[in-house]
Amino acid sequence: MGFTELITEHITNFISYTGYIGVMLLMVLESMIAPVPSEAVMPFAGFLIFEGRFTWAGVAFFSTLGSIIGSTISYYLGLYGGKPIVKKFGKYLLLDEHHLELTEKFFGKYGEGAVFLSRFIPIVRHLISIPAGVGKMNLVKFLIYTTVGACAWNMILTYFGFILRNHWDKVHHYNKAIDIVVLMVLGTAFCFFVYKGLKNRKNKVTGEV
Repeated sequence: MGFTELITEHITNFISYTGYIGVMLLMVLESMIAPVPSEAVMPFAGFLIFEGRFTWAGVAFFSTLGSIIGSTISYYLGLYGGKPIVKKFGKYLLLDEHHLELTEKFFGKYGEGAVFLSRFIPIVRHLISIPAGVGKMNLVKFLIYTTVGACAWNMILTYFGFILRNHWDKVHHYNKAIDIVVLMVLGTAFCFFVYKGLKNRKNKVTGEV
């Protein structure tokens, strides 16, 4: 069994074991500042739909509910905590003030519509609820934009997983090549975060001196 197949099996088994509640909880984390990308969750829900263990309606409902819960929590964190929340805890979650500043600019440029658009953009989607809370965006509008955007993005990823599972035999044929690409991406990401961590540590030391 290849590396990619092994990861696929473990994630699919986890979601299958925890059921819709597992999908919901993972999407709660995805919609907050936790480093849980929807791209690593929803396609595997599509796998389980193909296998008849999940339904489209069930995945749509629970994944969107999780996104709403996580986004609402972040909204209130922004409303009552703001930037200090990310500054204090973001370093433990691979996020920093720079990410929040980019998100704030995005929110400032596109206004309330940024809450919808952000669901399709990595990193921004994890943080957009905070500036929405800081800006005291109308909660009803926030929930509507979040619900529509999150549901659309979640189901796009789910459909991608469904199609991928449907053509799994073809994917399996190129398993070794895919393994190499995945390992290269993971290796590059690891090196990036190590470099970033060392750079931040050096900056802190320099600042203290």
